[in-house]
Amino acid sequence: MSRYTGPRLRKVRSLGSELPCLTSKRPSEKKQAPPGQHGAARMRGKASTYKEQLREKQKIRFNYGVSEKQLRRYFAKASRMRGSTGANLLQILERRLDNMMFRAGFCPSIRASRQFINHGHVMVNGRKVDVASFLVSPSDTVQLRSKALENPIILASIEKAKSSARPAFLEISDDQKQFKVLALPSREEVPLQVQDIMVVEFYSH
Repeated sequence: MSRYTGPRLRKVRSLGSELPCLTSKRPSEKKQAPPGQHGAARMRGKASTYKEQLREKQKIRFNYGVSEKQLRRYFAKASRMRGSTGANLLQILERRLDNMMFRAGFCPSIRASRQFINHGHVMVNGRKVDVASFLVSPSDTVQLRSKALENPIILASIEKAKSSARPAFLEISDDQKQFKVLALPSREEVPLQVQDIMVVEFYSH
């Protein structure tokens, strides 16, 4: 299953949850129900355990913009690590370069972040990295190349982020051109509201 490229707000409504990395938009009160003719009825009905597990898994997949194949691979990696598999999975996804660019406030969404990375506008420790799934580590320094700093989307995102709280595990430079990864994000620092234990149960069937 490939990455989702359709209407982002529609996906937020269908999952009944905010997806901060996908879009900052929220459905109006009149449109809280899932889209479609029978959306309101589906919301009232009691979901089965499988459907609840699937919904939580889909929250993660669409929030981080990864394919089903990628998510399964990340889950396999997380299950081999010490500690909580669910927390490990979220930490791996948070470490992706496209997510870190978004969390630092350098891009308005992961989708935009991925474009700039793919076009070679980002460097990690002084070397160009054009793979959005690259996993950063503590002490890594991520820097925008000079051409990226001319892009109005990046400039607007950085300006907006100046007045917002940024993650404690990132240190943003004074000139807003780079950031350093101070530590791996903890479970509490993940902005997505998701029951990761249900995702573990889904993949453990």
